[in-house]
Amino acid sequence: MAEGENEVRWDGLCSRDSATRDTALENIKQAILRKAEPLRSVKVLPYRSSEQPLNAASWDGFNRILARLLMLSKRCPFEDVREKSQFILKCVQELGIRIPRPLGHGPSRFIPEKEILQVGNEDAQMHTLFADSFAALGRLDNITLVMVFHPQYLESFLKTQHYLLQMDGPLPLHYRHYIGIMAAARHQCSYLVNLHVNDFLHVGGDPKWLNGLENAPQKLQNLGELNKVLAHRPWLITKEHIEQLLKAEEHSWSLAELVHAVVLLTHYHSLASFTFGCGISPEIHCDGGHTFRPPSVSNYCICDITNGNHSMEEIHVAGSVSITDSFCEVEALMEKMKQLQECRDEEEASQEEMASRFEIEKRESMFVFSSDDEEVAPTRDISRHFEDTSYGYKDFSRHGMHVPTFRVQDYCWEDHGYSLVNRLYPDVGQLIDEKFHIAYNLTYNTMAMHKDVDTSMLRRAIWNYIHCMFGIRYDDYDYGEINQLLDRSFKVYIKTVVCTPEKATKKMYDSFWRQFKHSEKVHVNLLLIEARMQAELLYALRAITRYMT
Repeated sequence: MAEGENEVRWDGLCSRDSATRDTALENIKQAILRKAEPLRSVKVLPYRSSEQPLNAASWDGFNRILARLLMLSKRCPFEDVREKSQFILKCVQELGIRIPRPLGHGPSRFIPEKEILQVGNEDAQMHTLFADSFAALGRLDNITLVMVFHPQYLESFLKTQHYLLQMDGPLPLHYRHYIGIMAAARHQCSYLVNLHVNDFLHVGGDPKWLNGLENAPQKLQNLGELNKVLAHRPWLITKEHIEQLLKAEEHSWSLAELVHAVVLLTHYHSLASFTFGCGISPEIHCDGGHTFRPPSVSNYCICDITNGNHSMEEIHVAGSVSITDSFCEVEALMEKMKQLQECRDEEEASQEEMASRFEIEKRESMFVFSSDDEEVAPTRDISRHFEDTSYGYKDFSRHGMHVPTFRVQDYCWEDHGYSLVNRLYPDVGQLIDEKFHIAYNLTYNTMAMHKDVDTSMLRRAIWNYIHCMFGIRYDDYDYGEINQLLDRSFKVYIKTVVCTPEKATKKMYDSFWRQFKHSEKVHVNLLLIEARMQAELLYALRAITRYMT
């Protein structure tokens, strides 16, 4: 737990028992008021009665406590905790001490807050899900509040993540969070890095490791190369990468530990894609999520602008351009789906033609890049958690390089990857498999304003386009459908979120499927992160299988 918070015990707030929460809240209140008393007198007397100066650390620690209280007052699924947290903040304010206020407009910078489920307005089933998440993590994070558009997926996601981070497994708890930090840092995802820095310290991780990867044990440093290649160019992973980790003498990994690490790396690379793809805002209690400054006259300050949090009026105006055009987009997409289905029914392309169409789509995907394609330099805060900061995504067939096509018929998740994971890390294969299936098959049979629509063709095109960008081919799929169903702005968004998520912008998010609901765009992101995770896993698990045989 962070320094300055060690006298305040938050654990009791996660209990399902209201009496336990009540006792915890009273203890928190008393501890905070004790801490507030000497800070209160600082305006009059810069020294305590003992003549010891009040140092900056005292204020920093106290401000962190207040920020956490603010988070609880807005995000805790238990009403009594929300109300009592507000009350404690008010008591502190009455002592003449500044209290924080939230920055921004809710859990996402891309989705208007009014369209996201408000904590306290959830139904009984959703409340159980929120309470489970809060009990496991001590918070209800913004990723959860955006994923809640799709409760069935969220339940599977939380169950998997809980198992990976907290249940019995080959790796110790602090290693798990540190690997999460390493993975998120590769995409400069400060949101996830901040969360797992706190979790790492909470489970007893050594703060020195956070000064840079070179301060972590050699065993974790050795994972840096696999993390790098897996995040940016997974098709380059070979059995030699695996061998180096398993045969590193006193720093070697066991097969079970390595599979656990690989699943964590792929999970957090993909979650970084979701974080950037949905414009997830900083958590209220983390840097960038709150301010101690008073509100400005217009009720949002300059930091809101720099965070991309413009006023709702601006967002509304930007999003209301050319409604007729976007309505026509939906109609045209549905017409293409209908025509493709008719063509499928009439004739089937030969295997040679299907292979040729895959190669064409694979080459074309190399020429899809974002208009904001400048390099994003990682901050020192993030880059210290990984090596080789210049290494990033590059297309797999650039400059005449030839990477053999990964044929799903030769090595697939269902027949090979699933059983390998389940054998070395029991139950995880089952959990991941369930998550893949839910994301891929999820449908409400709607498209924008239309109902009773079969969207399977569109979902498969998105999934297979992502795998195509990674050089993975399905022999039974006609890749000619991708160009018919995914327009250029959508492809730019997909490639950016999957390959270089740190470059995703609100403009990209707004520019595709302009007439679709935000819940449908979040569903797209679920497809993106699961297809990406599966692609990374396929390359890593194939390399492990080759090493084993």
